[in-house]
Amino acid sequence: MQETRHNFRETLKELEQQALGGLDLVIQQLDRALESVSYQDVELAGMVVADDDRIDGRYLEVHQGVLSLLARQAPVAGDLRTVAALLHIIRCVERMGDQCVNIAKLVPLSGYEAPKDKDILDAIERMGQYAHSQVCQAKQAFSSRNVERAQDLVRQDVEINRLNREIFRRAVDVGDNLEIREWAMFMVLVARCLERIGDNTVDIAEQTVFVVTGLFREFADASTPPEAAAAG
Repeated sequence: MQETRHNFRETLKELEQQALGGLDLVIQQLDRALESVSYQDVELAGMVVADDDRIDGRYLEVHQGVLSLLARQAPVAGDLRTVAALLHIIRCVERMGDQCVNIAKLVPLSGYEAPKDKDILDAIERMGQYAHSQVCQAKQAFSSRNVERAQDLVRQDVEINRLNREIFRRAVDVGDNLEIREWAMFMVLVARCLERIGDNTVDIAEQTVFVVTGLFREFADASTPPEAAAAG
């Protein structure tokens, strides 16, 4: 019986490493997607789209591994919380990968020699830096079971949301040039993808707190002002 539990724990640990390794894949995809936007690199954007199969494969790998583990032995207490959290986390990984693909697909649509607005590009770059940092921190928080680092993701998410609104306002006021306006609308969609990546890191943070405390609560919801969520 003791050996069975030991094997179960080892397999669970391996599945956690696989799931968190999926976040490393997301970071690679995110960085390349942002670079393709900054330099209007259609070829690099195509590589991001093609490489999404790696993240999808990781999702299936972890998902099936968890189900197989559950079929062999029913976990209890902390192990059960970890199993539930991993299923949620790997789904977040898959969703973030999809958002990177969505960003990459917008690159050829926005035109090879599209006129650009520096303010919007600067804000996109800052959003990308926040998103990159949030994905890294979400991985570290769950891996170390650090509740404080998990909760800090809410503060960062407030900033990414603010930049998202800033980009939208700038896109509306960008001027009468139709080409710039069209490009700006594509950048609004890019910002929305980055904002969703930030939201998924907060979801992972919530799972971290759940695993540690056994209690699940949303850090923020639709009825909570972002400033209040960050303070809480």
